[in-house]
Amino acid sequence: MRTLSLNARIVLIASSSIVISVALILFIAYERLIRDFEQVLTERQTLQTLALAARVNEELSIRLNALEAFASVLTDGESLLPLPRLNMLLGRQPNLEGLFGGGLLIFDDQSIAIAENRFVPNRLGTSYADRPHFKRAVQSRSAVVSRPIIGRTTGLPLLSFLAPIQSDHGDLIGLAAGTINLAEAGILPEELKAVEGTILKVLDTSNFIQVDALQKAQAAPELPDPGEDSLIDTALSGVPFGVVTDNSGQRWVYSTRHLERLGWLFLSAAPYEQAIQPAQASFRNFLWLSLMSILPLLLITYIVAGAATRQLRAMSRKINLMTADSSSTQRLSTTGPTETRNLATAFNTLMEEREALDVLKNQFVSNVSHELRTPLTSINGSLKLLQSGAAGELPPKASAMVELALRNGQQLQTMITDLLDFEKAVAGKLSIQVSDVNLIDAIEAACAGNRPMAAHYAVKLATKADSKLRVFADPARLRQVLDNFISNAIKYSPNGGHITVRANPTAAGVVRITVSDQGDGVPEHFLPHLFQRFAQAEAGSNRAKAGTGLGLAICRELALLMSGKVGYHYSNGAHFWLELPDADSLGEDHHENA
Repeated sequence: MRTLSLNARIVLIASSSIVISVALILFIAYERLIRDFEQVLTERQTLQTLALAARVNEELSIRLNALEAFASVLTDGESLLPLPRLNMLLGRQPNLEGLFGGGLLIFDDQSIAIAENRFVPNRLGTSYADRPHFKRAVQSRSAVVSRPIIGRTTGLPLLSFLAPIQSDHGDLIGLAAGTINLAEAGILPEELKAVEGTILKVLDTSNFIQVDALQKAQAAPELPDPGEDSLIDTALSGVPFGVVTDNSGQRWVYSTRHLERLGWLFLSAAPYEQAIQPAQASFRNFLWLSLMSILPLLLITYIVAGAATRQLRAMSRKINLMTADSSSTQRLSTTGPTETRNLATAFNTLMEEREALDVLKNQFVSNVSHELRTPLTSINGSLKLLQSGAAGELPPKASAMVELALRNGQQLQTMITDLLDFEKAVAGKLSIQVSDVNLIDAIEAACAGNRPMAAHYAVKLATKADSKLRVFADPARLRQVLDNFISNAIKYSPNGGHITVRANPTAAGVVRITVSDQGDGVPEHFLPHLFQRFAQAEAGSNRAKAGTGLGLAICRELALLMSGKVGYHYSNGAHFWLELPDADSLGEDHHENA
């Protein structure tokens, strides 16, 4: 592997990954997809049966609670209300009649019918004590519902609801009852219907009828005989879910849920194709992509080729560091595979050419700046003489043009001075004269010189410094740094903003001067380049200010020459700071030129 080129390594890795991916697809993917989709379909059928059973149970509870509330008003605390009173109450129950379409009844403590809201021949005076649900209600003293009862004459299934009537002492003094005809007022939720192509059935396991197929004035449909419907046979066998094949050969994924209080079995089934078809579609797509060597090949190639590309990654990190530091003289190692060596050699050549271009550029900037400075000084001097009236009074338009030309000439001269100062500072040729400087005087002088500009931008300047603070610095260069910080703060401050120049000792032998404004500060992405030359945070935007982008870079170089440093932080506004040696802490031994 060490002697192979990077391309040969990738080809070898890709070939092996094709074999592995195809084997995995053929032996694993299809089986797992089928099982997953089958499980999802089974869970969906289970949720459907659970929802249907819960809604039916809720309908039963609503009717039982209503009947219990009705039973509580049928007693005076000791015994049942008089019969006329009971009949009157039965006739004034529109809500209960809506819940119990088959009628309302009242029984005495012997389960004998004594009152009804709908007349049925031979019902009053009949004892129902032998009925199972009457026995359960009497024994439990709680509301119960019967299992479906098939009418002797109609053949229609009925549900009977009972609620005990008790005295204040807890004695059973009667029963309140209500009935519903499942064919006329069913309790199956109408919104829970089978999705097209699926099956949803409700089976009565006591009477062996199909509840969901009940129709008015027709006898209850009986369940098919054993062997006629394998899906129903499987559901009644007690296996709650699974896959079954019907008599026509079609496979179904089914799930059941039993409602014990009614003896009903809820059955939900969906064709097995609903699991097979999406699984097959997914498998075909996956197989096609695998054969095209996209996903599996790229994944395996990425993992295995990591060792082959490790040197390239290390080289990339080193290149990023070298390009970020323009003064770096490091070179890449020309070892490894052929491609890597060629890349390193090419990059090293580019670095050498960049350094040669930097030298050429610096020489060009220095030469041009010197050549421009002399004629520009003469031009500015002539413009000043014209502005002062030395050649006679100028017309208003000519005076305005002279003023504009002089302002732009002075700005150009400032830029040229910045270029020359920076080149001198970088080359170590910029001389400074360090002396003991009264800091408050230097700050006040800088603020006074920038107040006209602050007034133009509607910004206020303020100082906060101890009059006893003294630093070692070149007064002219200190003023240059302060002017740059203050002018930048003025440019980027909002109208009516405040700029504060404060000074305070921060550590032994160090004094920090901070220029604070209320602007938006420097964008986060630009912070690494803040004090680099020719850098402007918003160059090309509407907020970009005129200048060379050298001001902060010169400030950094001047601070270093004065044994100090500069920095920036943001906290409710921008804060540019300069740290210089404290004259009182250093003593007289440090009063010398840099």
